[in-house]
Amino acid sequence: MIAADKEAVAKERERLNQIERTRRLNVALSRVLAGMKPPENLTVSEWAEKKRRLSSESSAEVGPYRVSRTPYLREVMDAFTDPKVRRLVLVSSSQVGKSELENNIIGYIIDQDPSSILFIHPTTVDAKEYSKLRIAPEIRDTPCLTRKVASPKSRDSGNTILQKTYPGGILTLCGSTEAHALASKPIRYVIGDERDRWAVSAGKEGDPWKLAMARQITFYNAKAVEVSTPTIKGASAIADSFYEGTMERWCVQCPHCGEFHDITFFENIRYKVEETEVQGKKQYKVKNILHYCSNCACVSDEATMKKQPAKWIAENPDAYQRGVRSFWLNSFVSPWASWESTILEYLYAQGSTAKMQVVYNTRFGELWEDRGDLMDEDGLMKRREIETYGLEEGGTPFELPDGVLVLTCGVDTQLDRLEYEVLGHGHFGETWGIKKGIIMGRPDNGDTWAALDDVITHTYRFRDGPGLQISVTFVDEGGLFTQFVRQRCRDRIGKKVFCIKGIPGPNREYTQPPKKMKIMDRNKNVIGSCWQYQLGVDSGKQIIMDNLRVEAPGPKFCHFPRRDDYGAAYFKGLLSERLIYDPEKRQHWQWKVIPGHERNEPLDCRNYALAAFETLTVDLDAIDRRLQIARGKAINGTGPAPKAKQRSRVKRSGGVGGRYDEW
Repeated sequence: MIAADKEAVAKERERLNQIERTRRLNVALSRVLAGMKPPENLTVSEWAEKKRRLSSESSAEVGPYRVSRTPYLREVMDAFTDPKVRRLVLVSSSQVGKSELENNIIGYIIDQDPSSILFIHPTTVDAKEYSKLRIAPEIRDTPCLTRKVASPKSRDSGNTILQKTYPGGILTLCGSTEAHALASKPIRYVIGDERDRWAVSAGKEGDPWKLAMARQITFYNAKAVEVSTPTIKGASAIADSFYEGTMERWCVQCPHCGEFHDITFFENIRYKVEETEVQGKKQYKVKNILHYCSNCACVSDEATMKKQPAKWIAENPDAYQRGVRSFWLNSFVSPWASWESTILEYLYAQGSTAKMQVVYNTRFGELWEDRGDLMDEDGLMKRREIETYGLEEGGTPFELPDGVLVLTCGVDTQLDRLEYEVLGHGHFGETWGIKKGIIMGRPDNGDTWAALDDVITHTYRFRDGPGLQISVTFVDEGGLFTQFVRQRCRDRIGKKVFCIKGIPGPNREYTQPPKKMKIMDRNKNVIGSCWQYQLGVDSGKQIIMDNLRVEAPGPKFCHFPRRDDYGAAYFKGLLSERLIYDPEKRQHWQWKVIPGHERNEPLDCRNYALAAFETLTVDLDAIDRRLQIARGKAINGTGPAPKAKQRSRVKRSGGVGGRYDEW
C-alpha cells in the first residue's frame, strides 16, 4: 500500500475513534446531567397519570393509573409537591388506595426529584413483603422507573429486596425496630407505612418516628409522609399526627340541599336488615341502603352519592402555614368497597370486641374505644347463672334467687317504647338481674302504661313460695313526653312510681330529696304536680362499672340469669359507655358512648333501678327475718336466725316511707 493510502486509512481510523470517544463522553455526560436535570413541571398525580402502570400483583385494575378512580387522592398526592408542605398525613380505612399514594410518591421521587428515601414499616418482614409485592412490580411495569433502577439479576446492581439504587439516590426499606437504619445517614424523604402498628421504641433508642425525622435536619426541602389505618383511641400515633395538621375530611355534597359533609356510618347510613338463623348461627340480608343527610334529612342511594361533587374541608386550616397537611378517609367513598359489604361486616362482628374493632378501623376508618380493664360482653355472658335462678331443664320455675330482699324497677322512655329492668337487691350491694323487658307503644298511650302496671304490680316469687313486689319504680321523664310521663307517674303514686331526670356531671350527688314539679297540658296550663327525683347519673354509672368488676359472689357482685332477656344485646348496652379524659371540657372526665354501642338503654335502666334502691329507707335484716318466718325457718321472730352471711342495716333519708309522708 502506498504511503498516501496508509495515511488516509489512519486518518479515517482516528476520525472513527474520535466519534466513538465523543459518543461515550456524551453518554457519560447525559447520565450525569440526568441526575442534575430539574424535575418536569408535574405534580405527583400528573406524573402517575402520565407514567405509572399498575401491576397485577397489587391491583385488580392492571394498566395505566387513573386518578379519576380515586379522586379523593389527587389533592393528597399533590400536597407532596407543594413546596410549603413538609409533612403529609393520611389516616384511612382499607380499600381506598392508600398504598398507591405511597407508590406514586416513591415513583415520582425516583423519576423526577431523586434523593434518598427511608421507607419504614412496622417490621422487617412487612418491609420485605411490601418490596416484593408492590415496589418491585411498580419498577418492572413502569418504563421510566425500569430505566433508572437496575435489574436485580445484574451483578452489583444495587437492587436488593431492602435497597434500590437509582441516579441521585437510594430507597431503603426497614422495620420500625431497626435503630441503626433510623439513626445513621442523612435522608431527605421519610415515609412511614401503618404507623399505628410500629414498635413503641426502636430497640433502646426511643420513638422510631422521631429518630427518622432527625435524619432530615440538614435538608431544607425535606418531606415526611405518614400513612396508616387508625387503631385504638388514646393510643393511635397516626391520629395524633392528624390533629397536628389541617385535619381535612373528604366531604360529599348532598344532592338535595347542597351541603357538604363527611359520610359516617352511624350518622348517615340507613338500611333494613332481614335476620334468619341457620344451624344456630345468625344470617343477615341487607336491603334498602340509603344515605341520610344530617342537614336536610333527605335520602339518596349509594350510586347517587358516589357520583356527587366532593372536596376536602379542613377543620384546622392554619396548620398549612406550619407545613402540615393531614387527611382522613373511610371506605364509604371507596370505588371498591360497597356500602352493603361494610354493613354486613358490621352485623357479623356484633358480639365480638376483636371483630368489631377491625370493622371500625378498616371499614369505618374510625378509632376503636378501648375499655381498658372493664370486662367485655362475652365475659359477662359467661358469668350468667342457671341453678341460682331455677332455669335448669325440668326444674321448678321461680323468679327470685335466694338473697334478694328488695325489688326496684328502672324505666327508660323512648319515642315508641318503654324499656325496663327489674333489679333485686341484697346485703352489701349484691344485686340480681330479675327481668329485662321492652313494652312497645308510645309513652302517651294508656295501653303502654297498663302493660307497665303488669310489671310493677306483679308478685315475684322464690322457689319455696314467698314473694316480693317492686318497692319503687323510677321512670325517665326525658324526651318529647315529659308532661305525659309526669301525669302517669302522679296517677301511680300509690304504686311508688316516680319520674326522674338525669343530671350529668362528676360532682352531682347520685340521689337527693325529690322536688315537686308542675304538670302542664298541651296549652301550657298547669293541671297538677308530681314528685321528681334528679339523679347524678354519672355517679350511678361509676357505681355500676365498679360493681361489674367484682368477680366473686358477695358484696357488690352482679348476678345475671342465663336467659334471652339477658343476652348479647343487653350486655352490649350495659357496657355502652366509658369514662374518658377530655381536656377541652370544663369537667375533664366525661362519660362517652363507645362507638358501636349506641343502644345504652340497659345501662340507663339499671342506673335508674339502682338509684331507686338508694332512695329507700329499709331494714334489710327485718325483711330477711320476715321472709324466714314465711318459710317456717323462724317463728314470730324468735326462731333460729338464718345462716349464710353477715347482716346489714340500710337506712337512707329522703326516700319512700321517710319524711315525705305526703306521698
